[in-house]
Amino acid sequence: MGEVLALVEARLRSALGEPDARAAVTFLGTERIEVLRFVDGDIVRYATLGMSAQPMTDPQDTLADPVKGPRAELVLSVRAGLADTDKVLRPLAVLASSPQVEGVIVAPGNSLDVGEPLWPGAPFTSVLVAESGGLVEDLELGGPMDPVRFLPLLPMTPNEAAWKRVHGAGKLQERWLTHGTDLRDPLRKPVPLT
Repeated sequence: MGEVLALVEARLRSALGEPDARAAVTFLGTERIEVLRFVDGDIVRYATLGMSAQPMTDPQDTLADPVKGPRAELVLSVRAGLADTDKVLRPLAVLASSPQVEGVIVAPGNSLDVGEPLWPGAPFTSVLVAESGGLVEDLELGGPMDPVRFLPLLPMTPNEAAWKRVHGAGKLQERWLTHGTDLRDPLRKPVPLT
């Protein structure tokens, strides 16, 4: 486990630079989840570290495979200075621990909801999980282990999340693109859905 996390942290550092802050959260019965903060000009990125220590397993499986299975970490990018986004540390740790706590397999297209604003005053309580491979390349661990995927999180308003459930992740992303939505704006308005 420690070896995987050391490789994951090295990949994050090579892609995003040196973290300027880190916090750790441990929930009862789970492994520790750290959240690292990286500042790049006017963009702040938060990345989890610890979610990939164990592969995610389907709750239907009677026996969890300790080696095979998808592995991931979460990355959230927001514009700096517009909101108190550092308060997102705990919600991110909650999302990163969901595979251990709830048996959820986090994959692109999923919605993850924390049931409260992601940070004070945020119009978002949930995120859309986007495709990996952009900002931080997938980390190959060597067979039989699956690679670690660094999954970007795109904050969604409650109305966007409801619309996505009906129309799908691809349609919501198209709508964001069509309207030139700045998904990094921590105070953005919801995209028009009609």
